[in-house]
Amino acid sequence: MIISVKKLSKKYVQSLGGAVREVLTELDLEVAAGEKIAIMGPSGSGKTTLLNLIGTLDKPNAGEINIDNQLVSKMSEKDMLHFRNQKAGFVFQFHNLLPQCTLLENVLLPTLTYKGDKSAVNNRAKELIEFMGIKEQQNNKPAELSGGECQRAAVARALINSPEILLADEPTGSLDSKNAELLIDLLIDINRKMQVTLIIATHSKSIAKRMDKVYTIQDGKLVDWKE
Repeated sequence: MIISVKKLSKKYVQSLGGAVREVLTELDLEVAAGEKIAIMGPSGSGKTTLLNLIGTLDKPNAGEINIDNQLVSKMSEKDMLHFRNQKAGFVFQFHNLLPQCTLLENVLLPTLTYKGDKSAVNNRAKELIEFMGIKEQQNNKPAELSGGECQRAAVARALINSPEILLADEPTGSLDSKNAELLIDLLIDINRKMQVTLIIATHSKSIAKRMDKVYTIQDGKLVDWKE
């Protein structure tokens, strides 16, 4: 088992009035190594919150997240930073590429603190870019790329440190149907060829159907999805 989530709860205090909103309530989830799963639910249901908690971008109010026998929900900020850099890759709805950097430079950003062989990470970046089908654009800046090319560059950036988990939050939300299908094909290919565990938050039923398992967040808990 690579990911084990037990009785996970997350609350937010709303800025207006100070009311407490409970997003996740004693949520349980188990994901085996190499699985690909989809998390569905309406906007505001907690999909992004769950991915952020698994990826240590946020901390739960209660419950545990255990990944590869590491209790990540109780880690120090320093250990969480190391975990995020080495174990988890993130793909968001918008690519968040730096406009002043080339595609290749953007992919290499997570390796800036790497003290090992720079030529090795440069070669990996170029291999990932070629895998994503954007080799010809590697010296272009984001403004010179299409939305689909930028999002594929963002996936390459997420993979540069060879993470075990890829967390994709509505990764096709800003793409047209053709580029959305291409991106999902690539994510599934990555899951299969690189054995990266894939967790996608999505509204799309067609994307969900291509995953091994599909869950819906309902009243703060995960339930099996029923179409």
